[in-house]
Amino acid sequence: MQLATGSHGVIDERSPAAWMAADLYSDSNWIVCLDDAARRDLAGAVRAAHVPGKSLFDYRRADFDLGRARAPIERNVLEIKEGRGFAILRGLPREGLSAEEFELLTWAIGLHVGVARPQGKASQYLSAVRDAGIPYRTGRGRGYSSAAELDFHTDSADIVLLTCYNVAKSGGESMVSSSVTAHDVMMRERPDLAALLHEPLYFSRQQEQAPHEALSYPNPVWDEAEGVLCSKWNRNRVTMAQTMEGVPALTTAQREAMDLLDDILRRRELMHSMYLRPGDMQMLNNHVTLHSRTEFEDHDDPALKRCLFRLWLAPPDWPRLPESWRPAYGAVEAGMVRGGIIGQAYDETRRGYETRQAADLGMRVS
Repeated sequence: MQLATGSHGVIDERSPAAWMAADLYSDSNWIVCLDDAARRDLAGAVRAAHVPGKSLFDYRRADFDLGRARAPIERNVLEIKEGRGFAILRGLPREGLSAEEFELLTWAIGLHVGVARPQGKASQYLSAVRDAGIPYRTGRGRGYSSAAELDFHTDSADIVLLTCYNVAKSGGESMVSSSVTAHDVMMRERPDLAALLHEPLYFSRQQEQAPHEALSYPNPVWDEAEGVLCSKWNRNRVTMAQTMEGVPALTTAQREAMDLLDDILRRRELMHSMYLRPGDMQMLNNHVTLHSRTEFEDHDDPALKRCLFRLWLAPPDWPRLPESWRPAYGAVEAGMVRGGIIGQAYDETRRGYETRQAADLGMRVS
């Protein structure tokens, strides 16, 4: 799918990834609803495989027969790969499943989509997205453990898969914008500033770096591989990198470009907003979309508190990434296990999981 010209030109608006908010409201094919039979198959597969206390790393793809849910899940994966880059699977079996079983359901779907990638200092491969009282805008802050409103950003993997178990008392609205459309708009309005975002900025690793990694890394907001435009953006990490020794200071023009990008992403005609429901699964292609979330107020009852489960995935058949993505992703070649935040607890157990899962999917591990 050709998304950009080779000289940072205006995007082909016919690309399905170059959508406007009105496109999603007028055509809801990006929402796939599971029927009762598919829900029964998923619930049955999880209950049959679930062993309390068993590590997620010890489950295999073959342990879970997705049954009649397989086709709609595959349809969503195709949508985020070749379509809009954004899809919702509605109606996962939430009622009757414990939080632990619902977490395993998330992992089981991930086993059929790609190789999970670690997400932080603890090298965790599945994160519970809930308010842990950790401030967002600090050198250690992470949005998934905060109740704060988030900047528009991409996650550090090809795919982010998010399943909803409980919703907040109020707030927590999910927002998504097309980075392809945002690039097009910026090229039309201020091509001089758009060009600056094709040059590297420095991103903080938020003190979660692996022993072999630096505290920060360079990455442009936009770059191309084989004629396809990719995006990577996280203002909080760029801001935090400015406090680090050896990181070049942002110029006035670069800050202006960052401000304009954030403004464009939040324009009503670009930004799609929705509340995820219990049983929803949101899937995003991080290379053609950016996402955010509003601040939320949680329930007092711990059993009702907002809880989602997040997976980062490297799928088996996605295209090559820009060479400039290598410091962040480790590998950029197609068919490679890539991306994630390796963290500081990566061990033989995690390596063993990645090797087995990659072999099941015909992928390569660096």
